[in-house]
Amino acid sequence: MAHRESHTAPLDLTQLRTFLAVHRAGSFTAAARLLGLSQPTVTTQMRALEEQLGRELFERQPRGVTPTAVADELAAQVAAPLDALSAVAERGGPGADQVPEPVHMAGPAELLCTRALPALAPLTARGVRLRVGTGLTDELLDGLRGGRYDLVIATSRPRGRALTSVPLGDEEFVLVASAAWADRIGPDRVAAEGADALRGVPLVSYAEDLPIARRYWRHVFGVRLTAQAAITVPDLRGVRAAVAAGAGVGVLPRYLCSEELASGALVPLLSPEDPPINTAYLAQRPGAPDNPHVSLVRERLLQAGRTW
Repeated sequence: MAHRESHTAPLDLTQLRTFLAVHRAGSFTAAARLLGLSQPTVTTQMRALEEQLGRELFERQPRGVTPTAVADELAAQVAAPLDALSAVAERGGPGADQVPEPVHMAGPAELLCTRALPALAPLTARGVRLRVGTGLTDELLDGLRGGRYDLVIATSRPRGRALTSVPLGDEEFVLVASAAWADRIGPDRVAAEGADALRGVPLVSYAEDLPIARRYWRHVFGVRLTAQAAITVPDLRGVRAAVAAGAGVGVLPRYLCSEELASGALVPLLSPEDPPINTAYLAQRPGAPDNPHVSLVRERLLQAGRTW
């Protein structure tokens, strides 16, 4: 598609509304159902919008469409205004003063408590009410599909076309121990010997199957982790506390232990050139939400996620 320096005519609000529905639903067909339009009408509107912008907005796939970076940027600009306008229209104008429902969101307890909730705290002054749940990603995404949640922070990319998601932020994993255990293991020994340097050292983990530690061993050491955990606790803040108290070694997201690393309460045992990275995603049910506060929360999280 030919590039144009700029468009001269104002963008059409109907086309923008259709664009946002496609961006959220992940397909022209699903967006058409949500808007009560025919699929050819949606296709025509998107072609017209792309032509006016001089940019491709969606990459056509065998099943659905994938938004381009241009589409993601445009969606971030228009989502909140269009949702607010839709909310005003649906409640009959500014005179019909209704209080929006609480926003129901969920995600990993650690990320919610240390990053998401502090970022969302200022929204309470704007009347936003939050109802927050925690749990494992698969269970939370099932709740999102079932309408229990409006938004879910997922630790893996949601599958299927029922949900729309965007990357929220990356987390780097660090192999850590207390200063006492780091001295017992020996300085630079893990760098020299790899996983062999950790034989017999107690391991503190999030779960019995050592999901984060297994990934670290495989990615950094190139070996399969076969050890059993000395302590399992289904909250990485508990792993952090136990390791800092001298229980053994553990693998933690850097954001969760940055203060302890700075103070010396935790010591990194290795600084690999290519540490394991995990991307968190913000997932939402497709379709324009009835509650404008959902969009406020979503945009605030996406903005804050750039600094995590």
